[in-house]
Amino acid sequence: MPSAAADLSSLVAILAFNAGNQLAVRRHGNRFDLAFTGDDLAAAAAGLETAFAAHLAPVEYFSAEAGAGTCAVFFTQVDGATADSAVEFHSLDALDARAADLTPALAALLGRLDPYLVDIPYLHLGENDFIYKFRPAQERNTAIYAQDAMAGALYQSQLCSAIKAIARQHERSAAAPVILDFGAVRYVIPSHFGFCLGVKNAIERAYETLAENPGRRVFMLSELIHNPFVNEDLLRRGLRYLQTDKGEAYATDGCQASAAPGVPLLWDTLTPEDIVIIPAFGATDDDKRRLVRKGIAVCHYDATCMLVEKVWKAARAYGREGYTVIIHGKREHEETKATFSNTRRYAHAVIVRNLEEARQLGEIIASDDPAVRRKFYELFAGRHTPGFDVDRHLARVAVVNQTTLLMNETLGILEHLREVYRTKFGDDTRVGGSGRRDTLCYATQVNQDALSRALVEPLDAALVIGGKNSSNTYQLYRLCEHRVGTQAFFIQSEASIHSRDAVDHYVYAGGGGGRIESRPLWRDDARPKRVLITGGASCPDGIIQQVITRINGFYPPAALRSVADVLRDLAT
Repeated sequence: MPSAAADLSSLVAILAFNAGNQLAVRRHGNRFDLAFTGDDLAAAAAGLETAFAAHLAPVEYFSAEAGAGTCAVFFTQVDGATADSAVEFHSLDALDARAADLTPALAALLGRLDPYLVDIPYLHLGENDFIYKFRPAQERNTAIYAQDAMAGALYQSQLCSAIKAIARQHERSAAAPVILDFGAVRYVIPSHFGFCLGVKNAIERAYETLAENPGRRVFMLSELIHNPFVNEDLLRRGLRYLQTDKGEAYATDGCQASAAPGVPLLWDTLTPEDIVIIPAFGATDDDKRRLVRKGIAVCHYDATCMLVEKVWKAARAYGREGYTVIIHGKREHEETKATFSNTRRYAHAVIVRNLEEARQLGEIIASDDPAVRRKFYELFAGRHTPGFDVDRHLARVAVVNQTTLLMNETLGILEHLREVYRTKFGDDTRVGGSGRRDTLCYATQVNQDALSRALVEPLDAALVIGGKNSSNTYQLYRLCEHRVGTQAFFIQSEASIHSRDAVDHYVYAGGGGGRIESRPLWRDDARPKRVLITGGASCPDGIIQQVITRINGFYPPAALRSVADVLRDLAT
């Protein structure tokens, strides 16, 4: 190891990070220097191995100019305390704050790190590894979030548990709906509804983190899921959010930054002792870079859904094959923002919201008129990668999607683009996006398939339960609306049902601009009713049972069969 300050005339520098993304540096009095340098990799690695018994094999990331030569810069991740008393860990922000105390060599390399910061938390993972794998049922801690009566009522349901045990013979395929016969009213419940595995894993991660860290501040980057009742319960237990689902930061007084000028942001108060959980939607590269600079342990608390990450991996593969990636998604949705951010590392990309926008893009692709092609920059402003060149970057395209949208819409976009390329070039091989790298979320799709099977039943009303900003819930509502018209309702909980004559239906407008419209639950009371009930991927089972209880409450007890009798029917 060097006894004096290192400089970039050394041929190799190894930057060693701990699990909290803090950098190992060497202290010389009040000065900080590169910790591990040498004339070659072996010499630099010798100092690393003396300081840390457990470390990953160093991987080369970039080269820095060093006088007449270059310095190769390697990254590694280390574990445990250092055996070298001169080596200590500091966050990148803390080092930047002490710029006057850094050697020129260390300062020079810190100035080059920004493009690589997002890789640092995941140095221990291979390209085909997933950040947070779904835990099998026997490893899931389902009791962690039901330790009091309020949470128990939110998450637990005898009826839903019985339905899932009977109807879900296979997680990835829809079966016939289950009928709950209460006498005066019958409920038609699809075989698949409510929490998907990604949401279950993320929720359990949040509750476990709160329970395991009673003395630490625990934040969520933004809403865990699009369900206000789950998020409110977590807030009640001490969780705080750094920003809204639209990316606006919260101030320390709990207000959004725009409503609290001059008040410090929660972001700015973060220290390496704090915990920040990344929700199932994932996070943008910019947000991850900010967390890395703060010295936050990103990977350990990253609850990105595997199926969202699957989309990222597909986009990366398409980019490497020379495709421009078309993302079918809503630009304001956290997942689409994260997918776009991740994709732009590997490919040019553009976001299309629906088939109508795909047709607009198709007209631009089909035309050779420069004036028509220039319309791209107006129509898709803010939704394409910097430096996008219509003439070059629309030569080959591949489609991936926001996982919560309707499968048929994604497939419709894909087929329309294939027809455009077929007409212009004589074949559709310039379009990728199905088969071996299908990016449709099976959980979203099986919920939609199960609902479609249930909608074949005769129905008096259909209730779809979920948060107002839940995209996948809205897609389920659209299926119901197509089948039962104005007797389809998008509701948030049993509180949306005031009486048989007044149900608060949410008219979804995307981006949080919807409104409430009151409608009667059904048109007459002359005969027993058949009501379909389902929940989006962020709807807890307990709310579904509470909705059933609310509707049952409109009937005299003598007209209803008991829950015990209904459960007995299911068991036979």
